[in-house]
Amino acid sequence: MAFKAEPCVLGESPVLEQSSGESWTPLFWHSCSFPPEIFAQVMQNLIRNPNINSTKLFRADISLDRPFTESPFHDVEIPPRIIHIKGFNLKQVMVRTMIPRNVQLDKPLDQTCLIYEKTLPEGEIQSLVIYLPHVSSAAETPFYHPAVYGIAFLHTYSPLSKQGNIAIHYSFFENEPKDEKVIRTAGHLLQVLHKHGQGTAAGYVKRVQHDVIVPQTVSQNIYSRLKSKYAKSLIDSWAEVTDPSKHVFEDLSIAAFLMGLWDDMYKDTPFPGFVDIGCGNGLLVHILIEEGYSGWGFDARRRKSWATYGSKTRENLQELVLVPSKIQTEFSTGDIMDGKSNGPGVHNGIFPDGTFIISNHADELTPWTPILANISRSPYIMIPCCSHDLTGARFRAPQPKGPAKTSAYASLVVWVSKIAKECGWEVEKEMMRIPSTRNTALIGRRREIPFEDVDIDMLIQGYGGAAGWEENAMKLVKGATRGH
Repeated sequence: MAFKAEPCVLGESPVLEQSSGESWTPLFWHSCSFPPEIFAQVMQNLIRNPNINSTKLFRADISLDRPFTESPFHDVEIPPRIIHIKGFNLKQVMVRTMIPRNVQLDKPLDQTCLIYEKTLPEGEIQSLVIYLPHVSSAAETPFYHPAVYGIAFLHTYSPLSKQGNIAIHYSFFENEPKDEKVIRTAGHLLQVLHKHGQGTAAGYVKRVQHDVIVPQTVSQNIYSRLKSKYAKSLIDSWAEVTDPSKHVFEDLSIAAFLMGLWDDMYKDTPFPGFVDIGCGNGLLVHILIEEGYSGWGFDARRRKSWATYGSKTRENLQELVLVPSKIQTEFSTGDIMDGKSNGPGVHNGIFPDGTFIISNHADELTPWTPILANISRSPYIMIPCCSHDLTGARFRAPQPKGPAKTSAYASLVVWVSKIAKECGWEVEKEMMRIPSTRNTALIGRRREIPFEDVDIDMLIQGYGGAAGWEENAMKLVKGATRGH
């Protein structure tokens, strides 16, 4: 059944009253079956992730989270706004700064979040969460937040009947009109709370975990800076037939992730350089070079975009086909390059030790990525896209063992992860925040098996061998289909 918030009836609905006398207006309510502990869990998640309620927001930075005491908050960077509600005990005080996606357009907003409890004589438990934005008028409120003094979420639950309800209240600014859009937003906020509360009670477990490797704050701050610096000029100068917005925002996001990852990996050592294998339009290479990272990229076919970049990027984009040294024959050895070339040629897939290998939607090169990383003793990131085996031919990755059937893409991710693990890598997984459904990144930067204990030749044969790779790879020179 579709969610439909019920309007609160004044005189029948409970009214929240501050100890100073101000009353809050009840707007909507809805029945629920989740208990106070789930209400608390869901509200904590919504406080920490305001992007759940608004696509205009990135995240919340929490600057204060402590039990309430009567002692003044003199030691905090952003002092909280404290109010007391009659009949309720104030238990916890939090302060968050909501970070918008476009910091050039919208300002961050500080907000106090207050958490209260109350037990009614009938045994019902009431839990209350109040948001108090740090503004003094509706005019100061950013558009992504309702222009009100405060928002309250009230949860009432009977342990005997195991039933309850949730309600949302506003405290309006004095003499401000009650805007219809602001009222509708209250219904949306209540709907999100109900959905997450009922889902958690039913045993829902979040399937996708973001920001496992690079903290959200780090990657989003870098992304915001890169977007402000490059997005408009890159979109305006786009030379490919593909959608510029998708590719620009996707590669800016991947660049932000890599920069955060590298800041952690190389904080005590010099950056070893990167290589982007199957770099396509070269945009990711361009962004990273512009940001001061040394590296280069190559693809089987030069793209129109390459000519639009500055000389520093153009010098580091090469038209090369990769034929791994382990499988080269007389077919390709006459054209082998030991590094970069000024024209079409063949690269043997051996890079200076430690070079960070980027394999972003590299298709045929995806399953080869952890193998090449072993040969060069190099860390890597691969973001799988289309499924190919070690011969370069298209194929459907086998279903993982288990009762649950997986999609073709999920099967590909499991299959290439298995190759990486058999190469001796500890495989880390990150679900990238990019505008693509193929957003799984697999990172290898630590070893579970020493390099010398892995027989690469035997591993290649164990996955069906690579006969035909050279012929399939050379066909790419005539026309690559990838748009990245």
